Amino acid sequence: MESFDKIISINNWFDKPLDSPLYIAGPCSAETEEQIINTASEISKNSKINVFRAGLWKPRTRPNTFEGVGNKGLPWLKKVKEKYGLLIAVEVANPEHVALCLENNIDVLWIGARTVSNPFSIQEMAKSLANVQIPVLIKNPVNPDIDLWIGAIERFYNNGVYKLAALHRGFYPFERTIFRNIPKWEIPIELKIKLPLLPVICDPSHIAGTTKFIEEISQKALDLNFDGLMIETHINPKQALSDSQQQLTPKQLNELLSRLIVRDVSSNDTEFSKLLSNYRSQIDSLDFQLLELLAQRMKVVEKIGEYKSLNNVKILQLPRWENIIGTRTEYGKSRGLSEEFITKLLQLVHKESIQKQTEIMSKSKI
Repeated sequence: MESFDKIISINNWFDKPLDSPLYIAGPCSAETEEQIINTASEISKNSKINVFRAGLWKPRTRPNTFEGVGNKGLPWLKKVKEKYGLLIAVEVANPEHVALCLENNIDVLWIGARTVSNPFSIQEMAKSLANVQIPVLIKNPVNPDIDLWIGAIERFYNNGVYKLAALHRGFYPFERTIFRNIPKWEIPIELKIKLPLLPVICDPSHIAGTTKFIEEISQKALDLNFDGLMIETHINPKQALSDSQQQLTPKQLNELLSRLIVRDVSSNDTEFSKLLSNYRSQIDSLDFQLLELLAQRMKVVEKIGEYKSLNNVKILQLPRWENIIGTRTEYGKSRGLSEEFITKLLQLVHKESIQKQTEIMSKSKI
């Protein structure tokens, strides 16, 4: 994998340094010139917001629905830039969109989740932007595939585009949840571990699917050291032609940003650092104890596997597994652990146990 050591920090994307985190706001779609100008007018009053976003070309699931105003909206965005001094961000899905945005001095491009899922489309756009230092935000693919996400980032990087950021918008859920898209925070966290120089921005609007959860998701992203937020904002969300339920009014956006807490990455306080170090030492000790106990458990599992093999007994014993799930879940909940966490942990341990017993059974046939 590339080292990505040429990635350019968000603070060096534009002519002047930006405050951190980076806040991007604007409507899901540009609908009319009046809607764009009125929304931008209100958004520009908040000094925390540097970038105005609006979709021009909307990839819709079904035809004959609102698919954006297209090229017609570019002059509207140009007016926003001239009148209010906001930088402009637009979604692009093919090289033609890219060329139009560059011709019209768009400042930031973002690649949608559906486009990211198609490496052919990504490769074409990456080539069309070869060595052009315009910021490109790359949303995660629809499904939780971190390699596909990294691959899209890599394609732009390999074409000399170094003003890059990942844009986390959640993943399509197999079953209905309270969110439009499941956050699966572990994936962007893993991305930050694999590519530490790459900025990661959160799109709480698309994760939430409703304004009810946007603040909660935004605060979570900031607490996880994300580099910014992209929040959909419309002058009159009830009349929006797309995603009306997840767009804030400019007033609601201002109130939300005023309540968000941006925490320090670390503290220079000696007493704090000492106490944190002590707690981390405790965690280190407990982690090694956990691993030792798991290793001992697997040794017992191997003995059970050998005994089953000698007595020609099946590996999976459903009544036993159901008993483990029931008793351990109740005990774990009494110790303050969530049922979801206990279940996932037990399933992981059980999977490894079955694998070990399967290996033993296989060897006995040789």
